[in-house]
Amino acid sequence: MSTGTAVEELLRELAPQVLGALIRRHGHFDTAEDAVQEALLAAALQWPGQGVPDSPRAWLITVASRRLTDQWRSDQARRVREVTVAAMTPPQDAPAPGDEAPGEDDTLTLLFLCCHPALTAASQIALTLRAVGGLTTAQIARAFMAPEATMAQRISRAKQRIKATGIPFGMPPEQERATRLAVVLHVLYLIFNEGYTASSGPDLQRVELTAEAIRLARAVRRLLPADGEVAGLLALMLLTDARRAARTGPDGALIPLAEQDRSRWNRAHIAEGVTLITEALSSAPLGPYQLQAAIAAVHAEAPRAQDTDWAQILELYRLLSQVEPNPVVTLNHAVAAAMVGGPRAGLDLLAGLERDERMAGSHRLEAVRAHLLEMAGDLEAARAHYRTAARHTTSLPEQRYLESRAARLTPQARPS
Repeated sequence: MSTGTAVEELLRELAPQVLGALIRRHGHFDTAEDAVQEALLAAALQWPGQGVPDSPRAWLITVASRRLTDQWRSDQARRVREVTVAAMTPPQDAPAPGDEAPGEDDTLTLLFLCCHPALTAASQIALTLRAVGGLTTAQIARAFMAPEATMAQRISRAKQRIKATGIPFGMPPEQERATRLAVVLHVLYLIFNEGYTASSGPDLQRVELTAEAIRLARAVRRLLPADGEVAGLLALMLLTDARRAARTGPDGALIPLAEQDRSRWNRAHIAEGVTLITEALSSAPLGPYQLQAAIAAVHAEAPRAQDTDWAQILELYRLLSQVEPNPVVTLNHAVAAAMVGGPRAGLDLLAGLERDERMAGSHRLEAVRAHLLEMAGDLEAARAHYRTAARHTTSLPEQRYLESRAARLTPQARPS
């Protein structure tokens, strides 16, 4: 690993800790983040050539605190502040460069703040990637195929919302922590899913998002090592991401799970994921991420597609449907039911989704129905549903895949 790359990874890890420390001491999310960004830029320019300080976190906190002081001095020149004395001198608890910064790792607290229920889901995702993930606004905009100006406005509105509602920087009360942690994990889950199967655009995957989701899940796992759902989410991400190299062909075309070259799966990810979920299932209360990770582990441990233990997967989906019923679970449950009991069993499970407003216009419902109809031998109906699914998706790789499935079922004209 090059020096520049090592410094970049270190800065990504330290960024949320430094931002959390500044917000805890001084408040003002927006100005604190600006100061941290300046400190990170200074480090990125200096450290590769001059070496990393003995206490890099303390160095960053000191530089960022001085940037805040400079900003407050500038503001003081324009208007009188009641806090002039505090603004004109560095904070008493700000360490000198090279000294270890006191206090705790505020990464989890910062995650709770970015995922506060006062923010919309889109704002939670954007702010988490910006403040905790360290991605630039331009990187986030590219990942979600949105104009940079639009993403900048979304992040700015989220910060303004935090300021306007007076959300304190601190861990939520004990009675709220489980609910708030569930929001944090859901946001990381959404970030991972968008990276694993991009909702739009020319590429099936956006590796920067899956990598960032895994990195943040690891950070939460370090802070909450006994939480079974944190372990389950990290295991799910690792076991799913293990297939990444085998999911597309040389031309970027989608390769379904049953047809993937499993020798290309990431065995280190699989081993880590299986260990995580095995330990979690034996020591923590059961939750939906653990169940999803257990399903992913069954797939990962099958040397060939035909060796998959579909009966076990079906039982896990039945349990997941009870623990956290939702349309996506039902779709996957239907596939497992078809693999065990035949396509009609799966189609029967899909029948109830047609009236579910959450699935309105979903290409996934049409794609699964087409697959099960193909299994049942109703090729004409399968072809029609594949084409409908292709029209509804905005992902070009998925669209091409679905169209190819439909074309494969089209009767070939016979010469007269």
